[in-house]
Amino acid sequence: MNRNFSSKRNKTTEIILLSGFLGSGKTTLLKRILSWENNLSETVVLVNEFGDVGIDGALLKDSGSEVVELTSGCICCTLQIDLKQTLTQIRERFRPRRILIEASGIADPATIASLIQEPDMQPHMELKKIVTVLDAECWQAREAFGTVFYNQLKFADLIFLNKIDLFDQDEIRRFLKEIHAALPQPRVVPTLYCRVDPDTIWAARSGQDSELKRVDFADIDLLEPRSREGQPHRHDNKDGKKQGHHAKAGDADNYTAFSFHDPRVLDETCFKRFLEDLPWELFRLKGSVRFKDRTAFVNFVGGKCELTSWAGAPETRLTFIGWNVNGAEAIKCLKNCLVGN
Repeated sequence: MNRNFSSKRNKTTEIILLSGFLGSGKTTLLKRILSWENNLSETVVLVNEFGDVGIDGALLKDSGSEVVELTSGCICCTLQIDLKQTLTQIRERFRPRRILIEASGIADPATIASLIQEPDMQPHMELKKIVTVLDAECWQAREAFGTVFYNQLKFADLIFLNKIDLFDQDEIRRFLKEIHAALPQPRVVPTLYCRVDPDTIWAARSGQDSELKRVDFADIDLLEPRSREGQPHRHDNKDGKKQGHHAKAGDADNYTAFSFHDPRVLDETCFKRFLEDLPWELFRLKGSVRFKDRTAFVNFVGGKCELTSWAGAPETRLTFIGWNVNGAEAIKCLKNCLVGN
């Protein structure tokens, strides 16, 4: 480490824990997160490799943030003391705004969370979120894995069902339903190469005040251009021809991004019912929504929704992201909530 962060910073350091079984895609997700930030001078990355040689640290060396490695053990067992000491040293020396921890594939997030929440750590550090990357193949073979694998999912605030290109659409749809049935609390998002928009990661944990203050429709990483209202964007090949339908769930054509904009008032009860009826495949919705007595900001991720105050224009302006979703049908249902429609 070769630079000091602001010595005047005394706020609580936020910790985001990236969890997931071996080979699930945690480093891919971490690199993607780091690529979003223009200024990483107040972010430290802590990587735990179970082995004598740290590979992930080398992959992240050009990220622009400080990268610290803990090797030769797992931070939830043999390296617990090292983890506590390292976090304390990072806090005292750098006063970072955020620490991203990439745990080893065999780490139990419950143990790490308990350490961060110990009385001598809690005044200085806050576990902002546990994000677990789940390899779709691992879910299919979940009965072959043990307690650690289950805890990585059970204690997660957000689960990315990754590598969906390995299965067909019906199988992924079944996996999503099974995960939601077995684990009703976490938000679940199907991903290919952990492609998500930044707000999916940075949004507050359920029950906390949302940090989202604005709508930015340009930060969607799943697709390139936005489509017109209710119509999915389609990728063309080099010859300018539309790509045909394929059975695999991870094809780019199966991801859709669409939007809805209307200055009229929506019935709040109807809108909440609309959210409850959305299919699991529509995993992201955000923006402002105008009700009779207020305009709110809606942040919907993986089946969970939060409505917070909105100080912007009194209008409904929403963007949707989904996988294999009929955008036109979703917009049609939403329009039924317009007052006087």
